Amino acid sequence: MSIRRLPEHLVNRIAAGEVVERPASALKELVENALDAGAGRIAVSLAGGGLDRIEVVDDGCGMAPAEMALALQRHCTSKLPDEHIEAVATLGFRGEALPSIASVARLTLESRPAAADGWRRVVDNGALAAEGPAALPPGTRVVVEELFARVPARRKFLRSGRAEYAACLDAVRRLAMARPDVAFTLDHDGRRALTASAADDRPARVAALTDRALADNAVAIDLVREGMVLGGVAGLPTFNRGIADHQYLFVNGRPVKDRLLIGAIRGAYAEMLPRDRHAVVALFLDVPAEQVDVNVHPAKTEVRFRDPALVRGLIVSGLRRALDEAGHRAVQRPSEAALAAWTPEPSRERHPGDGWAVEGIAPPGVTSLVGDRPTFFTAPPAARAEPAWAPPPETAVHPLGVARGQVAKTYVVAEAEDGLVLVDQHAAHERLVLERMRAALRHGRVAAQALLLPEVVELDEPACDRLEARAGELADFGLELERFGARAMLVRATPALLGQANPAGLVADLADELAAFDEALSLRERLDAVAGTMACHGSVRAGRILSVAEMNALLREMEATPHSGQCNHGRPTWVKLAHADIEKLFGRR
Repeated sequence: MSIRRLPEHLVNRIAAGEVVERPASALKELVENALDAGAGRIAVSLAGGGLDRIEVVDDGCGMAPAEMALALQRHCTSKLPDEHIEAVATLGFRGEALPSIASVARLTLESRPAAADGWRRVVDNGALAAEGPAALPPGTRVVVEELFARVPARRKFLRSGRAEYAACLDAVRRLAMARPDVAFTLDHDGRRALTASAADDRPARVAALTDRALADNAVAIDLVREGMVLGGVAGLPTFNRGIADHQYLFVNGRPVKDRLLIGAIRGAYAEMLPRDRHAVVALFLDVPAEQVDVNVHPAKTEVRFRDPALVRGLIVSGLRRALDEAGHRAVQRPSEAALAAWTPEPSRERHPGDGWAVEGIAPPGVTSLVGDRPTFFTAPPAARAEPAWAPPPETAVHPLGVARGQVAKTYVVAEAEDGLVLVDQHAAHERLVLERMRAALRHGRVAAQALLLPEVVELDEPACDRLEARAGELADFGLELERFGARAMLVRATPALLGQANPAGLVADLADELAAFDEALSLRERLDAVAGTMACHGSVRAGRILSVAEMNALLREMEATPHSGQCNHGRPTWVKLAHADIEKLFGRR
């Protein structure tokens, strides 16, 4: 077999496989070109998630006809004036993006420098199809149509239009965060999906593009060390997400996905986040050009640092310092309606025959003795959860014992025949709710509780798309949803097992869970993840004062429920101190 030189069009298609993996890759390259051209406004328009059409219009410096011809040839660029690739200061520098895209799609390039005429050049899958004058304002307009239409081996591996659109939206969102001084718009199928006005306030731009609540639930980061500058915003530990899709990382203004940086974030939030939750952060790291290698991969989303330990230490220190300064801050307080749900029971009268029998002495909780009828009020627990109006049950009958009180409004204290039992009320009830949901699903579907007033939950458009696509299966879990515009869902009913659930928090967490699913899996195949998320929202929370009857009911149900020894996340729901262990604590053994 003889060695031969590959034809130019095939070389371009091979190169396109590295640079242009999907519509989002092509869009990212085009927007980066617009930023490198000094654009102050960038308008993006998509059709079919970018599979059918991608259009990027900017008001940058524009190109002359001769420059346009060179731009469509491989390894031609204006962004690398000399051979010092280690000192590159632009987002693009390889000169591969435009010819790679043009080799696997129909690309129309129109450009006009200031004080000059516009020119148009059309390349159809690597072959020049047309060129001539064009009428347009100063700047550049690029249209990509029918991406991979003539490369079926690549086209069939692309995901659905919705999934590709979500990736395109994420790519534009990240670039818009990096450049708050540039105005961005994105339209999809004729509908405006993103608007970001030019401003100098980076935290405001990040909050506007991620979650508006982040502005009130984040801390600013500002740290300088050995020539490196770390800035950005970090969400409070209590302002977290079910998946790590809200972690945005930038190195010298370039969006990256780097394992070192992700690991540093995880380390900084260690012991402050539940194991299955993820921080919300946007970190902007500026390092000297010679300290970082951006020429690792054609997609330019990976970087290498000359001193990884220094970079990791900078991020961990910057995040921890900012979080330490936040002090006791947590997610902003809930609404008054939510606070009213935790109001203690109202005062009521009780008769002396119900428990207290010492004449003339007002027992705890009694404000006065009026004739033969003392007036009672609900007092905080003192040594016991409440006065025992009836003799407690025998401890020998129940493996987890009988309730004696509550500690820190979180842990139930029970006395068993062979020791002292401590129960995490939230973790235990979370498991119980999950097992109830499983049992209900085995017999058909989970009962739904209709809301008196349907609740509107605002989410980003891809999250709404995921929920809408699974609405029928979610209804089997008792959660009835409807689409309510481009970026909102209407909740009509919640699972009856969850009681007074928070629809907004439940729907947001479920959207995160669905984002992590493989599309080939049905929702029922991911029962544990979905039901576990719902169960967490419907369980008894830490901080709620339980009556003795409620505590005993919890213990009895735990004894009758499989897997109740651990919560949905693998942590124990109860521990026991045997009598011998207690005796050792007091030196009796």
